[in-house]
Amino acid sequence: MGTLNIGLVGYKFMGKAHSHAFRDVSMFFDLPVKPVMKVLCGRDEKSVAESARKFGWEEYVTSWEELVQRDDIDLIDITAPSNVHKEIVLAAAQNGKHIFCEKPLALTLEDAEQMLQAVTEAGVKHMIGFNYRRVPAIMLIKQMIDSGKLGQIYHFRGTYLQDYVIDPSFPLVWRLRKEIAGSGSLGDLGAHTIDLARWLVGDFHEVIGMSETFIKERPLPTEMTGLSAKSSLDAEMGTVTVDDATAFLARFKNGALGTFEATRFAAGHRNMNFFEINGSLGSVRFDFERMNEMEYYSTEDAEGYQGFRRIQTTEAVHPYMQAWWPAGHIIGYEHTFIHEMKDFIESIVEDRLPEPNFRDGVECQRVLHAVEKSIDNRTWVQID
Repeated sequence: MGTLNIGLVGYKFMGKAHSHAFRDVSMFFDLPVKPVMKVLCGRDEKSVAESARKFGWEEYVTSWEELVQRDDIDLIDITAPSNVHKEIVLAAAQNGKHIFCEKPLALTLEDAEQMLQAVTEAGVKHMIGFNYRRVPAIMLIKQMIDSGKLGQIYHFRGTYLQDYVIDPSFPLVWRLRKEIAGSGSLGDLGAHTIDLARWLVGDFHEVIGMSETFIKERPLPTEMTGLSAKSSLDAEMGTVTVDDATAFLARFKNGALGTFEATRFAAGHRNMNFFEINGSLGSVRFDFERMNEMEYYSTEDAEGYQGFRRIQTTEAVHPYMQAWWPAGHIIGYEHTFIHEMKDFIESIVEDRLPEPNFRDGVECQRVLHAVEKSIDNRTWVQID
């Protein structure tokens, strides 16, 4: 069996999730090559060294510029903040590396298009981290829609609700700074919902939105790790430059209507990634906080027996589940990343472009751009 040497940029929230995926994917799926956790990259030498030891990486470096030029690296995985995605992708593509990049692809639509052009011209395989496509229940919903079980699609309504920054004393982490994150709840949470809507329903035609930043200033952080942070009692204040909440309406090119909401100010919702789709023959709905389940309603059920029914997607016939546990023994968030890496590694060996790839990243960025333009101009904006 051959090997595929991995270089991972970033070692915190997403870096840990990706490290776990590379470590476990070969244990559960029979891959054509063995992924080797070769090099972990991060700016803080002490922290990245400790993470490399803890996660199981062979080496660590503090320079991504050095990492992308190494001859012993086949794949560059980018989990660093959004503001460095573009320069790492361009350099990695120039050095002939296959690339996995977390979402959103870039800070701007123009940057995303340049990144797509770079990987296309370099002929490398590329994938973007919309991990919710790899939830077995959502994959099953995709199969149901494609097979016509829902008929003509009329509605998509999606909400992504969190509450981790609702406390005004929560520090000004990088996700709350536009120059690093690009946008707030829209780009961080809404990007996932937009991608699922495109994948399940179809391309967007036009959008109109609104947004709000509820807490304008926050204390500067002394420490940041994943979605947690600390600040001192006498910390200076900094300005929040992204949206705390965004909502928008959409029309799809196939005539379906969409409603979207993304917020970090929904008290009691830790990570509610919910959507419902209504069609002429039935409906489906999903909530990630119950990720092993979906609900399905069919208009073709006999009169008197119609109603939403729960389907537990843990049978071996469900997508990916043949590799995991007996029916009813549920899987979790981390397994979506394992499924991503399985599919990406197989696409590299089979010389085909995986999905979602940078083209999907650009199309998502196109919708994000249109929503922001709509908010600024207070009008409907068509998706070019």
